[in-house]
Amino acid sequence: MRNLTFFVAAVAIIMLNGCANSSKLVRASSSSTRSDIFKQVPNGDVVPSGYADLLISSSLKTHKPGMFSSNDLHGTSDYKLMVNIDGQSIQLQTTPHMEDFGSNSLRDTEVGEGARYRFITKLRLRSGAHKVVLALPAEDLALERQITLTEGSSNSLILQPVYRQSPGKIRPGYYGVTSYKEGIKGIRLLLNDKPL
Repeated sequence: MRNLTFFVAAVAIIMLNGCANSSKLVRASSSSTRSDIFKQVPNGDVVPSGYADLLISSSLKTHKPGMFSSNDLHGTSDYKLMVNIDGQSIQLQTTPHMEDFGSNSLRDTEVGEGARYRFITKLRLRSGAHKVVLALPAEDLALERQITLTEGSSNSLILQPVYRQSPGKIRPGYYGVTSYKEGIKGIRLLLNDKPL
């Protein structure tokens, strides 16, 4: 019994520490301490010597606006993706598209009526190593990674949402069914189609 109590306390401390770190990263990602790290560029430009391009994109779905409270940002144009690279920050905003997606699959995480967000921007920055923080403030989620971009390269960084598990949806052979309606619990990053 004593070991079980210790284990539960340790798990709680780890979870609280993870939440605190995520909140700290969300706050840090929203403020710029520099302005000379990157600039937004149009598609089709030739990458100059000493630089690399980084296309950042994400497609995710949330519940409809006002589903849980009147001041909820889900489903509104105030829902943002924050990007911070080496201290320079940018907010990505888009108008959500309401969709009612149906599927025959029991494991499809985005079935139902909700708000679809498609974030995209192309940045040019010096080639080399960079610290990247991506944050979804409405979810109180942030992820920090080191990336290395080679000179003259065009790269893609894709943020994929990891949705929470749906309660009461356990079916024979289908454990761990997740849904956008339950919120986003994590972020998965792919740099040039490889997990970071």
